[in-house]
Amino acid sequence: MTETHDSTHAITIIDTGYVRPGLCAAYLVTSQGRAALIDCGTATCAQTVLAAIDAAGVARDAVDWLMVTHVHLDHAGAAGPLMRALPNARLVVHPRGAPHMIDPTKLIAGARAVYGDEAFERDHAGMLPVDAARVVIAEDGHVVELAGRPLLCIDTPGHALHHYSVWDAATQSWFAGDTFGLSYRELDTASGAFILPTTSPVQFDPAQMHASIDKLLAKSPVSIRIAHYGEVTECARLAADLHVQIDAMVDIAREAHGHDDRHARIVAGLTQLYTQRASAHGITDAQARVQEILGGDIEINAQGLGVWLDRQARAG
Repeated sequence: MTETHDSTHAITIIDTGYVRPGLCAAYLVTSQGRAALIDCGTATCAQTVLAAIDAAGVARDAVDWLMVTHVHLDHAGAAGPLMRALPNARLVVHPRGAPHMIDPTKLIAGARAVYGDEAFERDHAGMLPVDAARVVIAEDGHVVELAGRPLLCIDTPGHALHHYSVWDAATQSWFAGDTFGLSYRELDTASGAFILPTTSPVQFDPAQMHASIDKLLAKSPVSIRIAHYGEVTECARLAADLHVQIDAMVDIAREAHGHDDRHARIVAGLTQLYTQRASAHGITDAQARVQEILGGDIEINAQGLGVWLDRQARAG
């Protein structure tokens, strides 16, 4: 499923089809007949993404860049298969993520350990290595030139240490991967978008996340395009919401630390936090909707907070 959000500047949102509709987006950016794909879904999404590129009228040999904001599998798992289908593309990846794109063995093993073999085969099977000669390392400040349209890569850790965000000067907007949280369109109300941070394992860092959000906001963006899901405006309000929730989520985790049922306590605390905020946002039947739409993210966020707590404990 595709939907063009900005025909003037040729940005097409691609629903990668991961898990359910409206969950995981990639973005096709075009300029003077050339294209860049920003994020790409899991390996099982590769054919869906290719079909969307075709449907957008972009020749596969016109895709010059595949830019993965970070190497979590819902953003970069399809990179190997896609690079084989996009003959002129180069893969733009954070320096910390590049080795895992060239040799995804550890990513695959980690995903199998987390999800189990059955879920891995369903959602992630088909990952392939990317030829090192086609990999471009995006250090902080790296500029990708897309036929006269510069795409600036800025290091934005907090969600992951291997995360960059992409500033598109043509639209005065960001492609922010997971740095600017999760905002599903099913939870929009008359009050606007509903947003929450994503603290999934294993590199969540609250101080870095706060700083990265501020870095995005410093550009006074017109909008921010996130992977989960779509384009959001009201960037200052949403950034403030994220800041408040990062601190609240850290407090929930700290209060649960040391208890035998720590994970369950964190899940319960996050569920209560998001339900209260959803109700205040005007979401009807907030408790049921939060469980329906955010249940998976609550579990993943709780896992990431647990990993962060353990890392803090080891650090003393």
